[in-house]
Amino acid sequence: MPVQYSDLSVGESHKWTREKASLFDVGHMVQHRLSGPAASLLLEKITPSSITTLSSYHSTLSCLLHPSTGGIVDDTVITRLGPETFYLVTNAACRSKDLAYLEEQIEGSPHPEGIDHQVLDNWGLIALQGPLSSEILQNALLAAKATDLDGHEEFDLQALFFGQCKHFILNLPSSPEATPVLVSRGGYTGEDGFEISIPPPLTQTFTSFLLANAGPEKLRLAGLGARDSLRLEAGMCLYGHDLNDDTTPVEAGLGWVVHKDRRVGGGFHGDGVILRQLKPAKDGGTPPERRRVGIVVEGAPAREGAKIVSVANDGGGTGEGEEIGYVTSGCPSPTLGQNIAMGYVKNGMHKAGTEVGVLVRGKRRKGTVTKMPFVKSRYWKQTAGGTAPG
Repeated sequence: MPVQYSDLSVGESHKWTREKASLFDVGHMVQHRLSGPAASLLLEKITPSSITTLSSYHSTLSCLLHPSTGGIVDDTVITRLGPETFYLVTNAACRSKDLAYLEEQIEGSPHPEGIDHQVLDNWGLIALQGPLSSEILQNALLAAKATDLDGHEEFDLQALFFGQCKHFILNLPSSPEATPVLVSRGGYTGEDGFEISIPPPLTQTFTSFLLANAGPEKLRLAGLGARDSLRLEAGMCLYGHDLNDDTTPVEAGLGWVVHKDRRVGGGFHGDGVILRQLKPAKDGGTPPERRRVGIVVEGAPAREGAKIVSVANDGGGTGEGEEIGYVTSGCPSPTLGQNIAMGYVKNGMHKAGTEVGVLVRGKRRKGTVTKMPFVKSRYWKQTAGGTAPG
């Protein structure tokens, strides 16, 4: 995926996604299929997610964890496709590390013979994102004479909510065979949208069909530049920048990936460290020394590596200009017209409204710790009273 395409600048592409819809080629991501009678046991060990309660055709964001330390090997989306069949997506930059990790964890599991791990090489993965995404995909599936796995031709994507997925069989004139694609509602922009996993023979055909069926007045291709600013506005992490092997989910503000039942029983890598970090100090816990935060920065934008310093003595040993953290991602926000960043600061300095200094090109800029996401997410979710973006 290029940084941008020739028809729109990065900023224009960003705004197009927020107002209409964009298509991102994310086929560089690594797609996996994990199956077998011991597959769920493995996932319960290497992630803090409650795999046993994950329903079929539902997904959860999770983290692969290092034993003992609870550091994040990679962030991942896990989808259950059957009783013991799972679909995972991991980061391309972590491919070699992740494959070695999974091989080691499978071989070291109690029942390695009960686990089959396949990497779906050459499969396509596209992300359709933006408020027009549902309309565009609904029309494309109808035009492609799609059916679900039960042969039903009538379906409504409004009934497919964030974190859910469904297989569709496409019947395109130019496709070599009727092949199922996996449509998952979600994405990396904070907008409503879908990620579509496509078998190799159909990737180019369906992508071209989707673009042509929607037309350029509704759907455009978008690149890495817009993807990065969109995900930052949405408060989403990028591995290798905002996450790494030495960072736990709690430090990263991802404590919610540790599901409720796992907080009681543990049994996952790094549970000793992570569960202590989740527990309040008054109850015997050990809060993390640092926390990921969002920051709005005045003046020039702060980039990765910029130092974060205190601006006043708070009576707790934090003096004027003392280094308290660092920026991991930052850019001007096309939506807000402000400079936004995320980074890590000392525990206690992470509360919304805390004023800090950010050193940009040798000059201290005023920063304010801010809740994330910076821009309200518009996922299509099922609510108690019906359905609504949120």
